[in-house]
Amino acid sequence: MSIATLPEGDWIRGITIRQPWATCILPGKSPENRPRHWSWQGWVMIHAGKRKPEPAVLRDPLVATAIRGRELHLGAVIGVARLIDCHLDLGPARCTSPWAERGAHHLVLADVQELALPVTATGALPAWKPTPDLVAQVFQQLPGFRP
Repeated sequence: MSIATLPEGDWIRGITIRQPWATCILPGKSPENRPRHWSWQGWVMIHAGKRKPEPAVLRDPLVATAIRGRELHLGAVIGVARLIDCHLDLGPARCTSPWAERGAHHLVLADVQELALPVTATGALPAWKPTPDLVAQVFQQLPGFRP
């Protein structure tokens, strides 16, 4: 797929997530927990932040299972996903994911696609617009991608 087949304009964002949470998204962690509401919905690049994870977090059984066999890349885009919803925690009866933090805003992710090779990038918080060059590098690895 060439970059020419990708949409024009404001259709994708980058989202920087600390490790190991960024890698946990690849096999299915959803929601991603945030302190405030996000109005953006659409495609996002999953960018692993540069900060090394705390060793105690890596021993959490939920995290350890999700990251098993995966490298925890830092400072790179490691996948793409579709952000389909953001809502305030609805309590354990409605937000049944073991990843859902109580009292947080939940970014609900779908259609997660992992990159075979991380693409080094500088992210920002909370969400950022990727450069056309970064978009081209990321989607070169996803030839079947159709937004």
